[in-house]
Formats: sequence, structure tokens, C-alpha cells
Amino acid sequence: MDQRVSLITLGVADMVVSAAFFKALGWQEVESPDGVVAFDLIGQTLGLYPIAALAEELGIPVEQLGRGAVTLAHNVRSKEEVAPLLAQAEAAGGKIIKPAQDVFWGGHHGYFADPDGHLWEIAYNPFSRLRDDGAFRWTGYE
Repeated sequence: MDQRVSLITLGVADMVVSAAFFKALGWQEVESPDGVVAFDLIGQTLGLYPIAALAEELGIPVEQLGRGAVTLAHNVRSKEEVAPLLAQAEAAGGKIIKPAQDVFWGGHHGYFADPDGHLWEIAYNPFSRLRDDGAFRWTGYE
């Protein structure tokens, strides 16, 4: 198996609200089948799918899906980009969980929750520089 995440699917309560949230962040929706909203990312895709349909597909009660301890990170090129992106997420309907701040290991980050409670980190990591096209890898790019 290749070391890759191709699709991140978020189970959401309201497709219209969730799609509007990501569009308010400036993301562009791509054509997809009915019942799915998709946003192509750099090297992968974020999909939104009704949480009830996701539970049905998995064959489990929707209550069992709950809210997992997962965060999704969006890394940026500079410390100064973190706070404005958190503000943009809040203006789009997200909730700030942790405001932008320096981290003990030398980075700078903050967290927000999207309308369905998925946790997102906006992070600047000086040790994991992004490639020119925005690609991320743990050891960074020169």
C-alpha cells in the first residue's frame, strides 16, 4: 500500500451549510455525483457526505460514528498566515477552539471546528517547509 491519503470524507449533518462553509474559505467545489460534495486539494480530495448515509453505508447506527479524536491540519508558509486564516474560518461559521499562538517546539498554530465539529489546525511549522505548490511532508522541502 502506498503511503498516501487520497480522500478525506467528513460525515456532515447539513450538506448545504458544510459546503457553504468551505466555499467561504475560498475552496472551489468540483463536479461530483449527487449526494456528495467534493473539493480537490493538493494531492488529495476532501469529500462531504451526509452522516446518516455514511452510517448506513458502514452498517452501523449514526450515533456510533460520534465525533472522533481526529484533527485535519492545513500548514502554511509563515507564522503571519495563521491568525487571518482562523479569522476567515470563524467568519465562515467555524468556531475558534484555540487562537493562534506560538508552540513550545518552535511553530505557531491554532484550531477551529467546522460547522459539524470536525477539528482543523492551521499551522506554521518552520521544520516542515511546504513545496512551491503547497505540498507538505513531515521533513519539509528545501
